[in-house]
Amino acid sequence: MTLKVDPDQLTSFMDGISKFGATPDGGLNREAGTPDHGNARDWFFGELRTRGYEVQIDGIGNVFAVLKANSVEDSPVVMVGSHLDSQPFGGRFDGAYGVIAAFLAVEALRAEADAEGVPLGCRFVIVDWMNEEGARFQPSLLGSSVYCNELGLNYALTRCDGAGLSVSDELERIGYRGTDPAPHADIYIELHVEGNDELEKADLQIGPFTRYWGALKIRAAMQGETSHTGPTLMHDRRDATLAAAHAIIGAREISDRRDGALYSSCGRLVVQPNSPNMVADLATMFLELRSPDPDELSAAEAELMQVLKDSADKAGVNHEVISIDRREAGSFDPRLVALCERQAKTLGLGTMQLETIGGHDAVPVSRRMPGIVIAIPSVDGVIHHPTEYSKPEDLLNGANVLAGMIQAIEQAGGDLDQALRDHT
Repeated sequence: MTLKVDPDQLTSFMDGISKFGATPDGGLNREAGTPDHGNARDWFFGELRTRGYEVQIDGIGNVFAVLKANSVEDSPVVMVGSHLDSQPFGGRFDGAYGVIAAFLAVEALRAEADAEGVPLGCRFVIVDWMNEEGARFQPSLLGSSVYCNELGLNYALTRCDGAGLSVSDELERIGYRGTDPAPHADIYIELHVEGNDELEKADLQIGPFTRYWGALKIRAAMQGETSHTGPTLMHDRRDATLAAAHAIIGAREISDRRDGALYSSCGRLVVQPNSPNMVADLATMFLELRSPDPDELSAAEAELMQVLKDSADKAGVNHEVISIDRREAGSFDPRLVALCERQAKTLGLGTMQLETIGGHDAVPVSRRMPGIVIAIPSVDGVIHHPTEYSKPEDLLNGANVLAGMIQAIEQAGGDLDQALRDHT
C-alpha cells in the first residue's frame, strides 16, 4: 500500500505555522529565541501533545516530539524534522515545511498501523532544531551541533546576538531552555525546499542531496580611528569601512579566480559608530568561504588571511580575526539516497541527485548516524526571501516521498539495507 499524507492537513498546518512572525509582504521574520519563535513552537507542539506525543526540550532548546505509543519497545529510532526559526526577512517554507511534513508523514504511518492493529517496527521522533539559520546567533546549526557533540553546551548557551543578549537568556525568556536529555536516534531524514532552480528547470520533483560542501565562517574586524568626515584630511584618515571594502572585494576575487569551485560572501557588515558624518573606527565583517574540496577551502582561507592583512595595510588600520567556524565537507548516506529515489519512482516522480552548498542540520547529524536532506522545487530557486514559494503539489509530493521512506524503514525494523532489498 502506498502511504500518503493528508493534503488538507498539510495546507492547514503550513498556514497555521506561517502566522507566527508573518510580515506584510508574505514573508516571515521568526528569528531564533524571539517571542514569535516561542509562540510558533507553543502552537505546533501543543498540537502534537494533544495527539499523544511526548514533547522533550534539551539544554540548548532543541524540541523533540516522541511517539511512544504503539511502537515495539527498544526498536530503532527514526528522527525526522528540520527547524522553525527563520532569517530576519525570509520565507514561509524554509525549515518549517520540513517539520510539518515530518509530523504528517509519521501521522500517516501511525494511522495505517492503528487501522491494521499492529505495532510500529520503529520508534519515531519529530525534531525542531534550535537556531539552524544562524541569523541572530552564530554559528548556525547551533542546536544540532550541540546534539552531535560538535559544540559544547556552555559555548552554545553563551553566544550573544548583536544586542548582547545570550542564547541562554533568550531561551529562558520564551520558555525553551530545557532540561530533558536529548533522545537517541539511529536514522535522520530532513525534507527541505531546494533554494535553487535545478529541479524546476529540469521539470523534476524530488532531489536527494548526495553530499554537502564545506564552509568557513569568519568574523573579522578592521580597527581604525574615528574622525570627522568633513575637516579630516584624506591622507590622515584611518577608515575602517574603507579597509573592509577592500577586504570584501578581495574575498570576491578569490572566488573569481576559480571556476565555480569556491563561493565567497560578506553577508553582514557592522560599522561603528555608524554615523554619516564620522569616519568609522570599527568595521566587523561576517565572511564566508564554501567549497566541496577541503584542499581548495584551506588554500582559500590562507588567501583570505592575506587579503585581510593587505586591506588593513592599504587603509592604514589594524585588523583582527575574531573567530573562525569550520564545517567539513562530506556525504549523506547512499542507502537513503537510493531509498528516496525508489520511493519517488513508485509515486511516478522524477528525481535528480543534488549537492547542498548551504548548511542544514542534517550535516552534523549525518556524521553521527545515517542521514539525508531531500529537496523539493523552489519557484525560481528563491530562498531566504519573502517571495520564497513552493507549489502545493510539490509540498505534497515531498511529504509523500518522506512518508513512503519511513514506512519502508519501519517495515524493515530500521535496517536500511533490508529496506532497500524489500523495496526492490
